[in-house]
Amino acid sequence: MNEARNSPYPSDLTDAEWAVLEPLMPPPAATGRPLKWTRRQMAEAIFYLLRSGCSWRMLPRHFPPWNTVHSQLLRWRDDGTLQRLHNALRDMTRAAAGRAEEPTAAIVDSQTARAAGCGGTERGYDGGKKTTGRTIAGY
Repeated sequence: MNEARNSPYPSDLTDAEWAVLEPLMPPPAATGRPLKWTRRQMAEAIFYLLRSGCSWRMLPRHFPPWNTVHSQLLRWRDDGTLQRLHNALRDMTRAAAGRAEEPTAAIVDSQTARAAGCGGTERGYDGGKKTTGRTIAGY
């Protein structure tokens, strides 16, 4: 069911934004069934989910079915499309700001989980947070 809607969501892509993203997307397969949903519809459905925080099954009806969007997201993750999009957008943003395309530094954060009842090498003390527990590295 492909229902039309009257007003765009804040997460929807403008034509200018899509013009930047479209060349970075993988082309449709040369063989197999023709696409029922455009890559833009898939991207907008993913952006809607990320922005709204709704569950997959609560995706509005005018978007592609949730399981189709989910499998497309996994496909883009596995084939490197998401990483290519991230890198290209980061490079464009840095160039527009007058900075070198490649960052020269990174910040690594960590989270300390309280670890009551465990001992040994896994248990430590985070002096910055004044917490005893396990440090879980993040990125």
